[in-house]
Amino acid sequence: MSQNVDKIKDHFQLFQEPEYQEMFERKREFEGGPSKEEIERVKEWTKTWEYREKNFAREALTINPAKACQPLGAIFAAAGFEGTLPFVHGSQGCVAYFRSHLTRNYKEPFQAVSSSMTEDAAVFGGLKNMTDGLANSYSLYKPKMIALCTTCMAEVIGDDLGSFITTSKNQGAVPEDFPVPFAHTPSFVGSHITGYDNMLKGILVALTPGKKKGVTNGKINFIPGFDPYIGNIRDLKDILSVMDVPSTILADNAESFDSPNLGEFKMYNGGTTLEEGADSINAKATISFQKYSTPKTLEYLEQEGGQTTLTYRPIGIRGTDEFLMGLSELTGKAIPEELE
Repeated sequence: MSQNVDKIKDHFQLFQEPEYQEMFERKREFEGGPSKEEIERVKEWTKTWEYREKNFAREALTINPAKACQPLGAIFAAAGFEGTLPFVHGSQGCVAYFRSHLTRNYKEPFQAVSSSMTEDAAVFGGLKNMTDGLANSYSLYKPKMIALCTTCMAEVIGDDLGSFITTSKNQGAVPEDFPVPFAHTPSFVGSHITGYDNMLKGILVALTPGKKKGVTNGKINFIPGFDPYIGNIRDLKDILSVMDVPSTILADNAESFDSPNLGEFKMYNGGTTLEEGADSINAKATISFQKYSTPKTLEYLEQEGGQTTLTYRPIGIRGTDEFLMGLSELTGKAIPEELE
């Protein structure tokens, strides 16, 4: 099965080699797979009118959508805050996947670090990995905040993030007053939208204590949710500008994943400032654009901020009209002609 480095074969050609064909035959025998004749028969049947009519006769269709795990949503939310470095407590391979996934999708270099847990940490716990990782991240990458989440490995062995962060600060890994919000994001529970919600709530829990005032700041919080199309955030900003609505966008990653080409690498781009995140507890209300991506965050803002929370889906004419009319009613601002 070896290849010549001077002439690498395409996978289709490579799999026709005798060694692979023999391996496939053994695999088919072991798994009790259908014969080649049966495979060919079904293949030809899928080209017939009988097969076509069976497909057109369907009255219901169930699709199992592709589902990413919690840490992906967590680091996506973290990337929406100013100077924030996502830190994944777990194996290095997991965070490498998340980085490559977001980098390839947005064609932008995306930064996230890992505590790089190995077999030793899986047995004895990952405290040392986290302490060293926080110290290295703080000194090397100069973030304003490190947002920490977990992978399966850390969750299975039961690492306590809150306790670990406190211990790391006591050992001088990062300053005592340096914000290190965290969220437990086991990959075997929920999905990327669950992780988004957990991380966003974790960030607000870290930034807002002691910031609650007796009066509102007159702003409206807007939570995009796990929305990979960052053009929606820019459209939202245009609407808010035209209507003159004071606002805070929680997890504003429009520039994080679409940075300007200045000719040199800049590690952190845009994002909701930490001051705005802290002051979001004093907003008049919070509007979320994804009901199932933000339940815990909305509950926190309701209970701790005493805010009205609303959910709109401004998709299509009807959904956009409902959002604009609701926003007008909430703020008392008229809908400008250019938005009608």
